[in-house]
Amino acid sequence: MMLKRLLSTLALSLAILPMLAAGENDIKDNDFNPVNTGVTTLSITPDARGSAMGNLGAATDPDMNSQFWNPSKYAFAYSTGGLSISYTPWLRKIVNDIFLANLAGYWKLGSGDNQALSASFRYFSLGEVSMSNQDSGYDGVMQTINPYEFAFDVGYSRKLSEKFSMGVVLRYILSDLSYEDAYSGDTNTAASAFGADISGYFVTYPMVGRNECQWSWGFDISNIGSKVSYDHGATYAFLPTNLRLGTNFMFPLADYHTLAFGLDLNKLLVPTKPRLKDFESTPEGEAAYDEALEKWETMSPISGIFKSFTDAPGGFAEELKEINVSFGGEYAYNQQFFVRAGYNYENASKGGRSYFAFGAGFSLNVVQLDASYMLATAQSSPLDQTLRFTLTFDMDGLRDLLGRRNR
Repeated sequence: MMLKRLLSTLALSLAILPMLAAGENDIKDNDFNPVNTGVTTLSITPDARGSAMGNLGAATDPDMNSQFWNPSKYAFAYSTGGLSISYTPWLRKIVNDIFLANLAGYWKLGSGDNQALSASFRYFSLGEVSMSNQDSGYDGVMQTINPYEFAFDVGYSRKLSEKFSMGVVLRYILSDLSYEDAYSGDTNTAASAFGADISGYFVTYPMVGRNECQWSWGFDISNIGSKVSYDHGATYAFLPTNLRLGTNFMFPLADYHTLAFGLDLNKLLVPTKPRLKDFESTPEGEAAYDEALEKWETMSPISGIFKSFTDAPGGFAEELKEINVSFGGEYAYNQQFFVRAGYNYENASKGGRSYFAFGAGFSLNVVQLDASYMLATAQSSPLDQTLRFTLTFDMDGLRDLLGRRNR
């Protein structure tokens, strides 16, 4: 049979990854209930700094990649502007042609240094996919396709006080997994959607002993938007709408030495898809399941956000399991040399994508290079040994360099 559902499966490939990451013996089948979404690549961390701290960034110091973590941080950025390029070979233990590339940057507006314009572009390539049709009696490759997903967004952030800022991002998303089955005539179309982010960032400077420290808080609600469909509107999938809450505390160790620790909590604001096994013991049985499934499929994204806090089959205890925890730290010497480490925890019943992360960075006046490495807690995880690289350019440093050359 022609693999006519192949690309639909690829669209949900990251939803299947949690099952692989958790391991076959980690949990019982009845307990495994991850939240299903479309365009799951939007949830992949693009940059090396945030991933090196265990997927942390809601309240860390502003950097060029704040567009993904919390765009409101740009209003507190120290430089006039910057640009970042990141590259991640994805699932490198399984294939060698899947990758995520990300371009992000910002520019401060006006003379008051209290607002910023930002943008990012992320491109996820699913590599080369060969398709065949065994039902036709032909076992060879009938066509080769190159599915991909990308998202482009622009954002605006502004200080509302000396300590607090907010930001908004508008995003266009395209998931091109389209193909045409020459044997059956079935087609799979590209899916597009629009989304938005709303974020806030608060920072204060408490005194601990004789040292001035920095304590910050942040939130980001990302990918609030329309649904996506790959089959001409027959079925729809929710975007990975996510709530991120975080705090970060940075303090000086000595001259030129600083240490920061942060904590992020993440929860998908997506309703849990009904399972038939949860209705088998009820009097209505399959009829009740069909009704619940229809409500889930026709539910609006905004209704889904509110429903996501109360719809888990296991009640409040299961809702708590949907919260992912990231904890990490960053040591900096003179803001030129950085060492980072962190841990990301996801409950086994919701995916089990738990891992340790490590990374380092080196900065000059103009350029900074960061790298990170992921070490999964489950040996069977395809995410194990994931590498990320980020190259950033500071516009103030570039301007100073050009100014010195022109003297």
